[in-house]
Amino acid sequence: MKLHWSPRSPFVRKVMIVAHERGIIDRLTCMRTVAATAKPHAELMKDNPLSKIPTLILDDGTVLYDSRVICEYLDAIDGMPKLFPHEPKARLLALRRQALGDGFLDMMVLLRDERMRTQPSQAHMASTAVRKRAILKSLEGEADSLMRTAFSIGHVAIGCALSYLDFRFADEDWRKDHLRLADWHAAFSARPSVRATQPVDDS
Repeated sequence: MKLHWSPRSPFVRKVMIVAHERGIIDRLTCMRTVAATAKPHAELMKDNPLSKIPTLILDDGTVLYDSRVICEYLDAIDGMPKLFPHEPKARLLALRRQALGDGFLDMMVLLRDERMRTQPSQAHMASTAVRKRAILKSLEGEADSLMRTAFSIGHVAIGCALSYLDFRFADEDWRKDHLRLADWHAAFSARPSVRATQPVDDS
């Protein structure tokens, strides 16, 4: 399988963590692909008209995107999914957590793009700041549950979102007011799959 990949994309990182967790990383051939919001990638668009990564090309030519679809495919590739629970209540919890983590990531990626504009929108940045505080507060309240429940795609998404804060917003100390969440993230960061997928800003 071929994966349009970047070492700094948090959504690609989700896919790579799942591949490591499921022991199928060797089945992926990573193709370095630069996907920028303001510059469509002509070659990538042949596989994914959205011009976004991650994009996975299966051996039979089938193309899958985005990270949610790819992660679920990889988790079930042996017919015994582990990160996407089968039991309805556990599955809904994992999917809800994935939605929160992915939404948080989307918001922070857009914030970084906004900050890089010549004239950033103050209204946009203020709105993002309010939502960021609300998300971190919610996650702090859920930290004990994250520690207790079996590792799932929800943990992967939330962990990648918090790690993205460290990567792109290192000057903001989110841990000081969210001690339980910080403890959970430390345990997440210690997993071999997470250590093996550290982001790299290689331009």
